[in-house]
Amino acid sequence: MTFSEYGNIPVFCTHCGSDKVRRRMTKVRIARSDGSRLENMANDFPGMEGLEDDPKALGQMMRKLGSEMGENLPPEFDEVVDRLEAGQSPEEIESALPDLGAGDSSDE
Repeated sequence: MTFSEYGNIPVFCTHCGSDKVRRRMTKVRIARSDGSRLENMANDFPGMEGLEDDPKALGQMMRKLGSEMGENLPPEFDEVVDRLEAGQSPEEIESALPDLGAGDSSDE
């Protein structure tokens, strides 16, 4: 039953047919704005300065950001994050994956 139907349509128990029923909420979904998600990220990683010197923390922040934004990210994203979390520097990752970002046209 949708929220708008509640109270407007008679409801009966599917097992006994009684009209003495109560509403049961099985799942609740909370929609959050992008701003709310980014605020949550800022709270999780308050000292973002210095992340370039800490690959593991950078990888954790990137993984959290990727999951918070809820977008489908390319498989390369997971590979880069895995490497960062393993302690590999961004420079090492870039030299190991020279084609990374080859399809990105933002530098042109």
